[in-house]
Amino acid sequence: MKRIRFFLAVAALTAVAVGGYLFWSSRPVPVTVVQPHMGSAADVVYATGVVEPVRWAKVTSVLRERIVELCSCEGEPVEAGEVIGRLDSSAARATLAELEARAQLSEQELERAAGLFERRVTSRSVFDKAENDHSRNIALVAAQRARLGDYELRAPMDGQVLRRDGEVGEVAEPGSVLFWVGQARPLQIVADVNEEDIPLVRAGQATVVRADAFPQASFNARVDRITPKGDPVLKTYRVYLVFPQETPLMIGMTSDVNIIVREVPETMLVPLAAFDGDKVLVLGTDGMLEERMLEVGIRGVDEVEVLSGLTLDARVVSPWAEGLAAGMRARPASVEDAGGTGG
Repeated sequence: MKRIRFFLAVAALTAVAVGGYLFWSSRPVPVTVVQPHMGSAADVVYATGVVEPVRWAKVTSVLRERIVELCSCEGEPVEAGEVIGRLDSSAARATLAELEARAQLSEQELERAAGLFERRVTSRSVFDKAENDHSRNIALVAAQRARLGDYELRAPMDGQVLRRDGEVGEVAEPGSVLFWVGQARPLQIVADVNEEDIPLVRAGQATVVRADAFPQASFNARVDRITPKGDPVLKTYRVYLVFPQETPLMIGMTSDVNIIVREVPETMLVPLAAFDGDKVLVLGTDGMLEERMLEVGIRGVDEVEVLSGLTLDARVVSPWAEGLAAGMRARPASVEDAGGTGG
């Protein structure tokens, strides 16, 4: 008799457990839903860029020589041709002095040969040799004097010293940049666009620019021109963007560039987070989840353009969550659901 009562108790507990499982398994799952809305969608080409002056130039050394003078003139105005730095020219000036001495000596030899030739004491060939030697020495002096100009660093244009690199006493290498000289305004952005995107970019296209220095702001620019030849190694093309207004961006800042290549002013939009590929889950009026394959257009950073497959009153599950599937019972999540999840 005890055994019968034991089995009856076990059967009762099992029935309760099965009933509880059926109740909880059939309970609607709370899901967050959104409705599509109408708005504008923009197809953009993304690139990174650097803020630069429209007019500027580098001042570089063409010699390997020690720096003996650099102006303390960052931020100050300069005129084209103004000397802003010097390299050690002592050896070059010593060479010039030697060449000038040779030229002076060859001039004396030429005067002597000319006098002897006039008196017919020497031959024409001796006079010609003296004349050629003196001409060569004069040319060497002129070339050395011109070479001394390489020891002076001059401003290439009227503008401002944007930056100075290097220090007095260091050895400048050929091609090393010692000054950046240019006009601080207007500014432009030089962006590198991937070669697969460059066919979409055209002069005049509107661009939205963002910089880490101004995280809450965006700046309008437009495409000014595109460099015809790309970089075959980096597989990028250089694109120049200009600002239609003054900007707080500073020279040398990096920026994120979004070039708007196509814009649809009034179209249906759904959050990108709701998608799994081109699919979304929709909560039907019967409380069941159903899967919809949509025809989509522009995919933005936050939203996706829906061309067909949804109506504006559809309840779309967003974000898409693992574990949800078509055929499951669901209901819109409430504040209590969020509070329970948080606890």
